[in-house]
Amino acid sequence: MILINLLPHREAARKLRRESFFGALGASVVVGLLVVGLVYLWFQSQISSQQGRNTVLQTEIKRLEVQIKDIAALQAEITALKARQQAVEDLQADRNLPVHLLNELVKQLPSGVYINSLKQENQTVTFQGVAQSNERVSELLRNLLNNSPWLERPELVEIVAGTVALTPRDQRRVANFTIRAGLVRASDAQKTDGQPSVPGAASGASKPAKVN
Repeated sequence: MILINLLPHREAARKLRRESFFGALGASVVVGLLVVGLVYLWFQSQISSQQGRNTVLQTEIKRLEVQIKDIAALQAEITALKARQQAVEDLQADRNLPVHLLNELVKQLPSGVYINSLKQENQTVTFQGVAQSNERVSELLRNLLNNSPWLERPELVEIVAGTVALTPRDQRRVANFTIRAGLVRASDAQKTDGQPSVPGAASGASKPAKVN
């Protein structure tokens, strides 16, 4: 017996292939969406985790900034206290400076030199006097420069020729001078062994000016 198929089998085959293609395409889209969703969720998780870490860091930074401000204020207070303590120590040490100054002048004045006036301003002392000659003034400067632990950087400000009447008939030529020097604080004038140091020994003294 001969069987004849009168149904459109080619169209049915094409329809079956189309349905298979669209099914596979739909499955691919679903899988793609799932992958994209999973990647998106992973990135969101990473972003949330990083944001949490950033929040913790910002909180710690703010806390440290407060601590840094407290430390800076404490350091400023410590510096101010040290400055006040140093000022008090300097005042206590400077109480005896006039005594040391007068004692040094007695020691360092060569014969033939006399002091008429003495003026102290802060750590600078200026004294005026009379000497028998310019050489005596130079000797005084050398003594103050090399031998005095309480006076430093002696400087000859002025020297002027003059006369002194010992008697109505005895006129002597003298040198009127003005010398300026720096006073050394007691804390700087003591060595580690408690002996006075000789500040300014390496610096040079001013040369005596010419007699006017």
